[in-house]
Amino acid sequence: MVKLSVNVNKIALLRNARGGNHPSVIEFAKKAIAAGASGITVHPRPDMRHIVPDDVIQLGHWLKETPYEFNIEGNPFEEANGLFPGFMTLIDSVKPDQCTLVPDTRHQKTSDHGWDFIRDGDALRPIIRHIHDAGIRCSVFIDPNHASLEGARACGATCIELYTESYARAFFEGNYADILANYWDIGRQAHDWGMRVNAGHDLNIRNLAAFAAMPYLDEVSIGQALVTDALEWGFHNAVQAYCKVLEPFGRIS
Repeated sequence: MVKLSVNVNKIALLRNARGGNHPSVIEFAKKAIAAGASGITVHPRPDMRHIVPDDVIQLGHWLKETPYEFNIEGNPFEEANGLFPGFMTLIDSVKPDQCTLVPDTRHQKTSDHGWDFIRDGDALRPIIRHIHDAGIRCSVFIDPNHASLEGARACGATCIELYTESYARAFFEGNYADILANYWDIGRQAHDWGMRVNAGHDLNIRNLAAFAAMPYLDEVSIGQALVTDALEWGFHNAVQAYCKVLEPFGRIS
């Protein structure tokens, strides 16, 4: 089936609102895995709004003892400040299974665009090589167009994460067939080039099945929508519900 990586940022956000360690990011990550998730995603940011470096380190230690994947997202150009050690420092220390490079800035509420490879490609190339040399799969967050896919390939990326907000918006409006066809076309081209295809952002229990039917899709990363649904259904039930949607679908090799 298409893999589900549960993003636990919102668990950390709730914890940080009151301090302490309740709810525990580690315990909810374990609950996600127990309910059927294939891995855990975090997106640490320098403002420490949710996931903090200690969360990343603890999750990394635990997941290394399991067959489940750890995916760390973030901007590789984010350097150290008083509390944040720098994104690449975290990657080098934890060595997750996958590192997803995302071009968010410090003032963004959430990721809202893919990489500009014309502007950033030369700077990304040695970072991607460094990540690969460390034995870590490197994914790059891209807008759903062929120019971005070509830019990712030129940088040496062997995996992409498709930014799915435009699909989610079109699905909500009820006219998404053409946009979905474009995603399928990009996924097919990436597959033909030997690239792994992931996706994420604004995917939810209602729009997930149509997108997951993409023959070349390997993994989706979902956090906000899943945690929101968990408020009504319970966390275990919410993870299971998303896994059930994904169960019929699998990547064509």
